[in-house]
Amino acid sequence: MDIDGKEMDILATVGQPGRNRAVATRSELDRKSVVLSTQVSGSRYFFLELIGTSRAGVIPAYGGFERCNPDYIVHRENFAFSTLELVVGGQGTVWMNGMTAPLRAGTLFHYDHSTRLEMSTNPDQPMTKYFLCLTGARAGQRVAEAGIRANVAIQLAMFTEVQRLWEDLIRDGSHHRATARRICSALVEVLLLKIEELAGLAGGKGPKGAETFLRCKGAIEEQATRLGTLGEITRVVGVEASHLCRLFRRYQGLSPYQYLLHRKMALAAEVLLKPGALVKEAASHVGFADPYHFSRCFKKVHGVAPREFQRSLNHR
Repeated sequence: MDIDGKEMDILATVGQPGRNRAVATRSELDRKSVVLSTQVSGSRYFFLELIGTSRAGVIPAYGGFERCNPDYIVHRENFAFSTLELVVGGQGTVWMNGMTAPLRAGTLFHYDHSTRLEMSTNPDQPMTKYFLCLTGARAGQRVAEAGIRANVAIQLAMFTEVQRLWEDLIRDGSHHRATARRICSALVEVLLLKIEELAGLAGGKGPKGAETFLRCKGAIEEQATRLGTLGEITRVVGVEASHLCRLFRRYQGLSPYQYLLHRKMALAAEVLLKPGALVKEAASHVGFADPYHFSRCFKKVHGVAPREFQRSLNHR
């Protein structure tokens, strides 16, 4: 659902999942506390569980992506949902129960019914951000278990991994299929686990190391078919080998070459999925001149040889 907001206003969306929805009246807004700002442009939203908060578990109610207008400012008080927000671009400021925090790419914060909140954007660098409103009896508890405290902003080391999960939520939540709620509830659990993981990595040397790691990881992913050694990787990314290895072990749990090898074998598996594909073709595609060496590497990563992998597909 795309919404282009051009005026200061408050919107609410109500209705049963899977049916047409309408903009709510002010009285409905006060009752259901489903709040959207129109000080945003190019927004994308999903709506799943707008009515009722007594059900057990953690249920995604609604959420989405927003591109803030330069005059963006919102106020929240006695908000009915346990809410997460992730800034992915621009700058701004959030005030929560007397505490002020700067907002920039990678900042995540949580607020709920106990929070008095004011959030604004830097008009010269308007924010882009994701938000997720949770309901259910365990929503607040589960967020706390993930190490996310209410009214506190944290900086995620590799927020793009969380951003991708948020995009999955928006996509699947917008389908209005019978399985949408269950899929999105599962995605919320993965999202919280990923935030817990990345928040733990954020300590120590600050975001600079994480930014370098993400840049190097992206270069490996983009050029995996032609890179072959650690030396080639370091020349492409311009980072000393020892420092690069420390970054990958810290943030990925693998050496740079191991990560490259896993990426190569994932690309090779895609080739082998095609009917009639030859092992030597997959090997050549990812830069292996020797099909036998390729087969050993493929089995080391995937646990099966390339031909066994193909036979397992043919027997489905």
